[in-house]
Amino acid sequence: MDRMSLTAYCGICCRRIGTFGSAQKTGQSWRDIWKIAKLTGSLFLGGCIFAAYEILALKKLLSFDTQVVQQEKLKSYIYLQTASLDPSEYQGITYRVRKELHRAARKILETHARIFRRPFDERFSSFDAEEHESALWLLLKRSQSKKKKVRLQAVQELASNCYWRDYQYRTAAQIIDQRTSIGLARTKDVDLRFFLPPHVLPKPDDSCCMEEEIRLLLAGLPQKDLDKCVQYFTSLALRESSQTIAAQKGGLWCFGGNGLPYCESLSAIPAKTVELFCLQALVEHSKVPNHCDVIESLGGLQLLQKLYQLRKDSAKIQRSIIHIIGNMALDERLHSSISRAGWVSVLAEVMKSPRIMESSHAARALANLDRETVQEKYPDGVYLLHPQHRTSQPFKADILFVHGLLGAAFKTWRQQDQSAAEKEVDAEEDYSECWPKTWLASDCPTLRIISVEYDTHLSDWKTKCPVEGYRESIAYRSTELLKKLRAAGVGDRPLIWMSHSMGGLLVKKMLLDASKDPEMDSIVNNTQGIVFYSVPHHGSRLAEYSLNIRFLLFPSVEVKELSKDSPALKALNDDFVSFAKDKNLPVLSFAETLPTRVGRMLSLLVVPVESADLGIGELIPVDVSHLNICKPKNKDSFLYQHTLKFIQDALARELRN
Repeated sequence: MDRMSLTAYCGICCRRIGTFGSAQKTGQSWRDIWKIAKLTGSLFLGGCIFAAYEILALKKLLSFDTQVVQQEKLKSYIYLQTASLDPSEYQGITYRVRKELHRAARKILETHARIFRRPFDERFSSFDAEEHESALWLLLKRSQSKKKKVRLQAVQELASNCYWRDYQYRTAAQIIDQRTSIGLARTKDVDLRFFLPPHVLPKPDDSCCMEEEIRLLLAGLPQKDLDKCVQYFTSLALRESSQTIAAQKGGLWCFGGNGLPYCESLSAIPAKTVELFCLQALVEHSKVPNHCDVIESLGGLQLLQKLYQLRKDSAKIQRSIIHIIGNMALDERLHSSISRAGWVSVLAEVMKSPRIMESSHAARALANLDRETVQEKYPDGVYLLHPQHRTSQPFKADILFVHGLLGAAFKTWRQQDQSAAEKEVDAEEDYSECWPKTWLASDCPTLRIISVEYDTHLSDWKTKCPVEGYRESIAYRSTELLKKLRAAGVGDRPLIWMSHSMGGLLVKKMLLDASKDPEMDSIVNNTQGIVFYSVPHHGSRLAEYSLNIRFLLFPSVEVKELSKDSPALKALNDDFVSFAKDKNLPVLSFAETLPTRVGRMLSLLVVPVESADLGIGELIPVDVSHLNICKPKNKDSFLYQHTLKFIQDALARELRN
């Protein structure tokens, strides 16, 4: 075999290894390859039949020039295999060739490493490599610049270039730092090959072992400074075995939100596994900062990663785990641990999910991790609907959505459900699972859109906490949500509130409370308007029904506050009307005119027009039910278009002032 043929053969061997990169052009790298060629030749002469067959077959069937080799080497990528620990494999061509390949690859990686040790300047643009190779290394170097503007631009260019080769993505994944990785994860349409996969963790022998590990983690968490209901459910989760348990059903009805659940069967209770109980308890623990430290120190991040990979068939379990990661990401001290545990790559993948609940949980977690471009923090229950990716545009205003009881941050604001006939007519139109995230974000791209979520009960367990009563009052929720919203930067720019059903009462209470707290003044001063969707300003007959028909609708503190004769409700409304007049706040109210069916026995107007009339602002009756008053039929519907016009007019008025 002549020297050129043998060199070309070894070049093909090397091109299958992405870490060789462009440095094959350097003289040192060719000397390394020639060493491998000589080794291969000597082994061939020594009588290795396999190597001889490969080389002779290659010589006979293929002929090419070095330009073809240079182009071909860019088309594929594999990692170098690690050396075996088996002594029996220390002999033979496989071991010896692999050893030489590792040695040559190590030299090339050392060359690349020297780039990052040199001071940053433009000299790297003339690095001895092909043009696209130089561009990659230059951008990677820029992503670690001391200048923030340079770093942000480099991350954007890395993600926007769709011409990187596969091996370049893989090489970059092993080099980018934590800050760059998070920035890429929050960049729209990023290629997931930029991220190293999570570490492969040992799988438990059976599900009982997994449950036991979670229970041990939960048992290791402190019980001090913990909400009483969390204490109750933590002890419940630890007390139960791996068998499914029947949760006591109580208080599971709502005034607004997703629907009006009722007691379909007093005996059919949904069962929850120990895993789900423990995860929900961990969600509550993760709301306590010093408990997050304990979760991390006990290996909780790795345990949750293992459970996440094992339970890919359960969206609820995976969503609960990401919920925990999002809460832990509020503490910057834990960011390195979260990144090392492989969560950035998981969150980047979930961000691409078409399911809005999953993608929004991931977006919240990444926003809390991204201290490079995000100044605000998003506490538990505060979700960023738009923009969920990095953007260079400053926010002109905030739009804040507050749902009704037992509602949700996403589903409450979905597009109105369609009949089969309507689906056929609108087959070409995409159904919106959350119109603020899709329609409003498209029409008002410079707005920051936030949706909040609060529980009437710890509804994931479908069971009532025996000490939960104090949490159900509007006053308690107002104080709790105001603190969270201020942490998320609400009040730093013009603000418009959007509320459905009893969520509107909560908005009124928050604004009144904020007006009495100097630390919350900015929320009041920046409020530019409020939209009420069927808000019971003057109470509802439904509260009377719930008191009389206990087997169907279980009363709660909030329901009692909705009685027409409630002094608290009247005082709230009177105080707010005076406040709104004094501040000259624009108000838009929508009222339902169609009855809502509650089970098989009851059909009524949940919030009559006279109750939805605040007494100030514009009131518009709409031919929809209570549940659909906040769910436009489509983007061209009167409900959505009038809401959009109100937002645009309110912000234009603020700009004029």
